[in-house]
Amino acid sequence: MPRMPRPELADARQQGLHNIGEAARQSGVSAKMIRHYESIGLIPPPNRTFAGYRLYNDADLHRLGFIRRARGLGFSIRQIEALLGLWDDRSRASAEVKRLAQSHVDELAEKIAEMQAMQRTLQDLARRCHGDDRPECPILQDLANASPLGAGLSTPSAGDVPDETVAFDEEFERPRVRRMR
Repeated sequence: MPRMPRPELADARQQGLHNIGEAARQSGVSAKMIRHYESIGLIPPPNRTFAGYRLYNDADLHRLGFIRRARGLGFSIRQIEALLGLWDDRSRASAEVKRLAQSHVDELAEKIAEMQAMQRTLQDLARRCHGDDRPECPILQDLANASPLGAGLSTPSAGDVPDETVAFDEEFERPRVRRMR
């Protein structure tokens, strides 16, 4: 799409264009995330006003809404990139879209099963903890006796599912790092 000349913001608004704040309000995607999606290529670099303000058209807002909905369904950025590529390709087969969606459904089912197993383990540990003034605590004992990294967490007693092992997803073991700016 050819670049339009850099208009003043008032002229851009008359042309139906939106600044980033308006685009955020109308799409439901924060301005910070809009800039991030731009930086990673999920949305094209926007036109800008003479003063350098970003300008978004209705197609950009529609694309942002697509991304917001896909994120709401738990698709990863990589999956959304693939979905956007399929959405943009009018000659694509819907079988490709279905395959990608079904793969995501399968991943979600696996994560749900893992989380349910974690819940059962924690429920069992909490049930066995007296929760009184004594220092003995099966919860802390289980955490202290954990296997080295890479090993699963075993349910310590014959609870709901005997000998069930929960493999932690890297999402649960990855430390959270906040970047200071």
